[in-house]
Amino acid sequence: MYNPRHDYQPIPRVTIDGKRFYATPDGNKLPSVTTILDRTKSEESKKALNQWRARVGAEKAQQITTEAANRGTRMHTYLERYIKEGAIPERGSNPFSWPSHLMANTIVEHGLKNVSEFWGIEVPLYFPGIYAGTTDGAGIHLDAESILDYKQTNKPKRREWIDDYFMQLCAYAEAHNEVYGTRIRKGVVLMCVKPDLDADHNIIGEPKYQEFVLEGAEFDKYRDLWWRRVEQFYLLNT
Repeated sequence: MYNPRHDYQPIPRVTIDGKRFYATPDGNKLPSVTTILDRTKSEESKKALNQWRARVGAEKAQQITTEAANRGTRMHTYLERYIKEGAIPERGSNPFSWPSHLMANTIVEHGLKNVSEFWGIEVPLYFPGIYAGTTDGAGIHLDAESILDYKQTNKPKRREWIDDYFMQLCAYAEAHNEVYGTRIRKGVVLMCVKPDLDADHNIIGEPKYQEFVLEGAEFDKYRDLWWRRVEQFYLLNT
């Protein structure tokens, strides 16, 4: 499954005037894909996020965000171990890791079965002179060159809610194609909804797997939307 076809070069992160950039092999300091998307969010998206924070309270919102980030990090680590070693390790004694362990197994069972080859994990990518970032994986999904992205979520997502995820896939595909000469026109979001937990953090439900495939005309649509956001970012920051 793990077949590193390409010589992916590390891209260290640097901080300049309090802002994060990537120091790419061509000597540039470039903004990340997530930075570009965050800085060009619509006013409607910003308003919705602020309303959610006001509704649940600042402290609770931070707690939810931190827990989700930690859960996602653990899930990614389990998946990386599976891809490189062929198996997910035992879940261990830390109950806070158990949901991530179960979610990783769910993604393996329902999603990674369709991936026949991984070229890399945590793949550093950049489009020369424009942007950089890291994608969870690149390889072959159902016989097609693809960008792969693992997501955890607290609640099920609808397709129309994840425009930014689709633009991320296109951004990484464009960078991969530009630097490594591939022709990737497919992206896959492999998502898992966290299981229900009781007050003592015991698992009382099953995680739910969701998969969103981006290809064909829809891929072209989101690729165009990505480049518009890039243009908007540089107009705002020059």
